[in-house]
Amino acid sequence: MLFPPARVVLERSRWEAPDGDFIDVDFAGRADAKRLLVLFHGLEGSSGSHYARALAAAAPAAGWRLALPHFRGCSGEPNRKPRAYHSGDSEEVDWILRKMNHPSLFAVGVSLGGNALLKWLGERGEDAARIVRRAAAISAPLDLAASGRALDRGLNRVLYTRHFLASLRPKSLAKLAAFPGIYDAAKVAAARTFREFDDCVTAPLHGFRDADDYWSRSSSGPWLERIRVPTLVINARNDPFLPEHDLVAAARKAAPSVLLEFPRRGGHAGFRHDWLLQRLFRFLDS
Repeated sequence: MLFPPARVVLERSRWEAPDGDFIDVDFAGRADAKRLLVLFHGLEGSSGSHYARALAAAAPAAGWRLALPHFRGCSGEPNRKPRAYHSGDSEEVDWILRKMNHPSLFAVGVSLGGNALLKWLGERGEDAARIVRRAAAISAPLDLAASGRALDRGLNRVLYTRHFLASLRPKSLAKLAAFPGIYDAAKVAAARTFREFDDCVTAPLHGFRDADDYWSRSSSGPWLERIRVPTLVINARNDPFLPEHDLVAAARKAAPSVLLEFPRRGGHAGFRHDWLLQRLFRFLDS
């Protein structure tokens, strides 16, 4: 059930960022649709990710226009600046959503994109409600430290961490070749855990002291109590990226505007597409 539908025709637009960089945004559906849904993808994701392709097929069929902004460096072309993207990149989320400038705007984030979206919703509070009507986060790692610990041990390290680092390390070394001295090449090449990678790349590149500082300041869990936009949070209790006890603890102070749904199964962004799409649109249409 996780195989995505055939690719739909997407319209790509390049947006110039305020700092001289750029992002690529893919659109699906009619430009004159009354409602616009923005999807923030996960780590190393894109408009080709299985969940993005499923939404790109379903949203226009339901009368929505879908926007799929790529975080920097994820659209198939290296970005111009040293900075990349990270789990707490709420400033980028803020710029993207404000630039959408649509009278009926909704947002959904998956995994890393879900964490960044939730953090933005909490940081902006009432101001976010003037920008988006409703929001949803799927498989967001609400506690990044707990997620890092889970992914850096046992089978998770073999199945998931190795997979992500196989993409992140070469991209980081290519960026270092373009911008010498931004971090240590030997440490990047030797990184075998998320802690090691975030310590030597993510943290220094984005103004954090180290991995612990990055994980602490970027986690969305502490922001859930300040969210004022009606928001759906879906996390599977068997998500290998965030153990159940850490998931429940991270969400215990969520605001009344946050609807928490923790199904027993679904893994990490592994929910059946038919079920997930139906649940999302039912909530967004409420």
